[in-house]
Amino acid sequence: MGRIMAIDYGRVRTGLAVTDPERIIATALTTVDTPTLLTYIKDYCAREKVDCFVVGEAKRLNNTPSESMQYIEPFVAKLHELFPDKEVARIDERFTSKMAFQTMIDSGLKKKQRRDKGMIDQIAATIMLQDYMRVMS
Repeated sequence: MGRIMAIDYGRVRTGLAVTDPERIIATALTTVDTPTLLTYIKDYCAREKVDCFVVGEAKRLNNTPSESMQYIEPFVAKLHELFPDKEVARIDERFTSKMAFQTMIDSGLKKKQRRDKGMIDQIAATIMLQDYMRVMS
């Protein structure tokens, strides 16, 4: 069984999280500058078996797509094109960044550490992955 990779896509940087090979634990992986994201994913998939990508759907409170979707949809299309043998699942990503920030506070991170946007993106991707795993179980 291969890993599941969650992608919290952003215009500037993207947070990534993965499961272990047995798909039991979701772990923050890294934050990647978005222009290099596809190269990073290709390299990672060459080293590790990944069966599924989970990409966040950016929605407004009224359930309509947010303006970020104009950037996310072309990325998802490119994922399908580059990895036709892998599933690309979508999950609602509303509030994941807020939840990630609260997680950092609850973990006792200092104010300076909580300003690390890359860490917020990684935690948000991990939350998305945990939600996906919960739905799929």
